[in-house]
Amino acid sequence: MKGIVEDRAAELGTYIIETGATVRMAARKFNISKSTVHKDVTDRLKKFDPLLYGEVSKILEKNKSERHIRGGIATRRKYKGE
Repeated sequence: MKGIVEDRAAELGTYIIETGATVRMAARKFNISKSTVHKDVTDRLKKFDPLLYGEVSKILEKNKSERHIRGGIATRRKYKGE
């Protein structure tokens, strides 16, 4: 079981780096919960692959800093009827 979790965390990290995906996007792609994605790419990845964790954390910080913009766009679409 432990190897499977580490493999999943590495695969999630690689996907996030390659695509710049958010936690929600990665969760949807891999059909797992947001909580699992977040736990994998922050806690688990940090323990066994610090280099990959460093790259992933940069993208997660970028996504976090932009989330208020995405929220505004979603609200605009909602009220425009798109």
